[in-house]
Amino acid sequence: QVQLVEFGGGLVQAGGSLRLSCIASGRTFSRYVMGWFRQAPGKEREFVAAIRWSGVSTDYADSVKGRFTISRDNAKNTVYLQMNSLKSEDTAVYYCATRFATLNRWYRGGNEYDYWGQGTQVTVSS
Repeated sequence: QVQLVEFGGGLVQAGGSLRLSCIASGRTFSRYVMGWFRQAPGKEREFVAAIRWSGVSTDYADSVKGRFTISRDNAKNTVYLQMNSLKSEDTAVYYCATRFATLNRWYRGGNEYDYWGQGTQVTVSS
């Protein structure tokens, strides 16, 4: 049974930084993709970033490119989302998700992921 647990959300001022962590368990993830998504009140869930458990390539939404960095620690089965230069529009519940990578492409749709964490709230005050 795959389990994902997020940590690190909180309240931060605009321009500040936060690092989210997602600990994965229950499987060998070497051929999986890990994604971060977010959902703000009254808005649809949106893709933020993704990384493969093997290799070095990453994928980012345009809205966070240059400000957010996704990384992983395979030994700890943990994926991180370093968020810098935060803006009020980054306020949302952030979720990590994972799926087996069957295709050599990125997965940006929430319905393409099979396992989800419980979410962690990020609030950016202006």
